[in-house]
Amino acid sequence: MTLPPFARPDARGLQLRLKVQPRAKRESVGGLAPGVEGPRLRVAVNVAPEDGKANKAVTALLARHLHVPPAAVTLLHGATSREKTVLVEGDPASLTERLAALA
Repeated sequence: MTLPPFARPDARGLQLRLKVQPRAKRESVGGLAPGVEGPRLRVAVNVAPEDGKANKAVTALLARHLHVPPAAVTLLHGATSREKTVLVEGDPASLTERLAALA
């Protein structure tokens, strides 16, 4: 299966480029958003971006949608930005299948 345009392979799993919307009315994962480095996966959380709370909500939401433990999702870049890069640890083939359903 082909990787989505917002994903890159990593030795431990996949790196995902995200466009995050904090303070959304409802949480969601899905769809593409334009970004500086190409398309990004759109993620909306209903938490304010204060003291890293939105980042924790993003990693927890992704873990639920990708059926991985919360500890398997790590923020790599963009702690204070809406454009973030996260690492999702796991089998790239199974992660790619789950991502195809989200995008």
